[in-house]
Amino acid sequence: MARRPKPLAELTEATLREAALTYLARYAATRTGLLRVLDRKIARWAAAADAEAQHAAPDLRAAARRVVARLVETGAVSDAAFAQSRGRSLQRAGKSARAIGAHLAARGVSRELATESVPGSPEQELAAAVIHARRRRLGGFRTKPDSPDLHRRELAAMARAGFTQSVASQALRLSRDEAETLIATFRATL
Repeated sequence: MARRPKPLAELTEATLREAALTYLARYAATRTGLLRVLDRKIARWAAAADAEAQHAAPDLRAAARRVVARLVETGAVSDAAFAQSRGRSLQRAGKSARAIGAHLAARGVSRELATESVPGSPEQELAAAVIHARRRRLGGFRTKPDSPDLHRRELAAMARAGFTQSVASQALRLSRDEAETLIATFRATL
């Protein structure tokens, strides 16, 4: 059962701050992401309000921006910390540097910050590719016999995941034991 939104007349900067803190208690967020959340709340509340109260929505959007700015000043919201944490997490999950950069950009992290927070060493990218191959049962982790067509499809799957052809080829050529050793070494260094 959906909760009924509070009437717009009850919305204030304090209630927006409370909503922001409640969201941050559950989820990590960027400045842009938190603004999106608060703007959606304001839009839902405005839709439920009468026509006279809807005129207050632009003032509430300005209040939401002040709330987020204060949270950034206090350090409760940090795009850099979000990017570092999410970048490491996604790399451990087997995501490519390109996929991590795209994910961070979609979350509102600036291109420069995303570029510097995405781990970029060739060894780390290879380890992420091997982790992805293990998850998808590609290369040394496959159960089907090798064939040129299967190898081509596996390379295509790795390319769709954002890995370069050289990294994907190298990851797919590793034996299962070599790949497991590489993953263990990678996880030990994180």
